[in-house]
Amino acid sequence: MKKIIILAAAMLLSASALAQDGKSIYQKYSDSKGVSSVYVSPAMFRLMKRIPDIDMGKGDVNLSPIIRSLDGLYIINAEDSGIGEALRKDVEKFVSKGEYELLLEAKDNGDKVEIYTVGNSKVITSFVLLALEPGESTFICFTGQIPREELEKTIGAAAGMMD
Repeated sequence: MKKIIILAAAMLLSASALAQDGKSIYQKYSDSKGVSSVYVSPAMFRLMKRIPDIDMGKGDVNLSPIIRSLDGLYIINAEDSGIGEALRKDVEKFVSKGEYELLLEAKDNGDKVEIYTVGNSKVITSFVLLALEPGESTFICFTGQIPREELEKTIGAAAGMMD
């Protein structure tokens, strides 16, 4: 009986060790050769909450409401195809847990971009972008209490700027 309990505990611990989030993916790859990484801490976002509105020039894009709602940002850019493939697999495991919803997928000549979110009808708590190009992979994850309406408005305004 003791062996069964120890085995069950070991399995639970190993399963939780496999669980990934933006921070753990960042920690796994940020010190790898051929990888550029950026982490913005909650302390920095607290400082940024005091900044005035950031207008993107032409159009009606104001990033301030979104920036003020963030509490973490993780960016990994891998230029090594082996690391990029491992990164892709880890991100796919991360978002396939069932919490994340595919928001957008775009494919063009071997390039692929996927955007996932998790949250409810009012607030997004995590946003994940995975961009894959031949020889390069980029992972961006930000977390916080992002008002869904603000994010949708910003994405719509940014898309309008591309026209």
